Amino acid sequence: MTLRITDDPAADDLLSTNPLALLIGMLLDQQVAMETAFAGPLKIEQRVGSMDATTLAHEDPEVFAAAFSESPAVHRFPGSMAKRVQALCAAIEEDWGGDAAALWTRDDPDGATVLKRLKALPGFGEQKAKIFLALLGKQYGYDGAGWREAAGSYGDEGSFRSVADITSPESLTKVREYKRAAKAAAKAGD
Repeated sequence: MTLRITDDPAADDLLSTNPLALLIGMLLDQQVAMETAFAGPLKIEQRVGSMDATTLAHEDPEVFAAAFSESPAVHRFPGSMAKRVQALCAAIEEDWGGDAAALWTRDDPDGATVLKRLKALPGFGEQKAKIFLALLGKQYGYDGAGWREAAGSYGDEGSFRSVADITSPESLTKVREYKRAAKAAAKAGD
C-alpha cells in the first residue's frame, strides 16, 4: 500500500510506512493545502531526526517550534502547530505506548471504537476523526466492522470529499472541486 497524497514520493513513503506520520499529517491538515499538511511529517523527521512519538513528545518545545519555523515552514502557524504535534505525541506515548497504529489495531476495534479513540486525541474533533477513519479504511488497510458507517459520508465509496479519497493528481483535483463547491454552497446559505 502506497499513499499518493503529497506528490512527493519521499513524503508519501513516510506516510505509507509510519502510522504516526500519517496521524500528524492529518493533525496538520487545517488552514493549509492538503499536500503541505501531509508533507509536514517528512520535514519534521528531517529537521528533528525522528518520527517517533516518545522522542517528539519530549523534544525541547522551543527547539521543536524552531524546526517548524525553518523555511519552508512545516505549517503557516508553526508555533501553535508544533505545540499541537507535541501534545498529540504525548497522548500517543501515554495512552498507546508510543504506537500510533494501536489506535486502530489494539483489541481488533470496530469503526465506532476507532472513531471514539481518534476523537479523544488532542486536535481531533468529529470531522477530522471521521476523515482519518475513512483514510484508514479506504487506503491504509483498516477493515474493522462498521468503519464506513462510523466515518459518515467520508466513508462513502467513490466519493471525492477529503484526503481519504486522494490516490492521484486527478483525484486531488476532484477533491478540491468538491471542497470549492461545498464552500460556495455554505457561503450562499449565509
